[in-house]
Amino acid sequence: MEHLTAMTDDQLVNLFISGQNAAFDTLLSRHQDRLYSFIRYYVRNADLADDLFQETFVKAIVSIRQQRYTGNGKFYAWLTRIAHNLLVDQFRNENNEQIVYDEEVEGASHASLLQAERDREDEMVREQVMVDVKKIMNHLPDAQREVVFMRFYQDMSFKEIAELKGISINTALGRMHYAIQNMRRMAKEHHISLSI
Repeated sequence: MEHLTAMTDDQLVNLFISGQNAAFDTLLSRHQDRLYSFIRYYVRNADLADDLFQETFVKAIVSIRQQRYTGNGKFYAWLTRIAHNLLVDQFRNENNEQIVYDEEVEGASHASLLQAERDREDEMVREQVMVDVKKIMNHLPDAQREVVFMRFYQDMSFKEIAELKGISINTALGRMHYAIQNMRRMAKEHHISLSI
């Protein structure tokens, strides 16, 4: 199993096609946290997010077995496209309910007992900043909000964002530029300090 973790996504897909189910288990463990975060960005209900997450991987398995995955080292982008399509279908079925971002801010890890108090204070400041950023993000146009989330919260490259959204890299960069300008303007209007 350890040798599987050293393989690329495309190599694991090929092994899975040849009948080695452990290869897909490795793909799942490699991408599950990031993909689940992607889905939770759009879905406030944890049960629904779990269902969409599982359905994404079921569709991925079926597509791979039908040899409809083309590869090129873009497995995660391909997974997020499947999830994105499922989300679109879900929201259409719910009569276009508003997409809500429900983020849980992780606590800081404490290096030592002496540092714990200072760390907690810093964490409280960061949490407040994240709450403020989230409020501001929710006022951005959908296209800008999505690019900001994918770039900063999912650590996706502009190339990955462009591929996922079916836009050019320049368009993704432009949306980010306008999003940052809008966020700075809104932060200034509400006297919020942002480090972007």
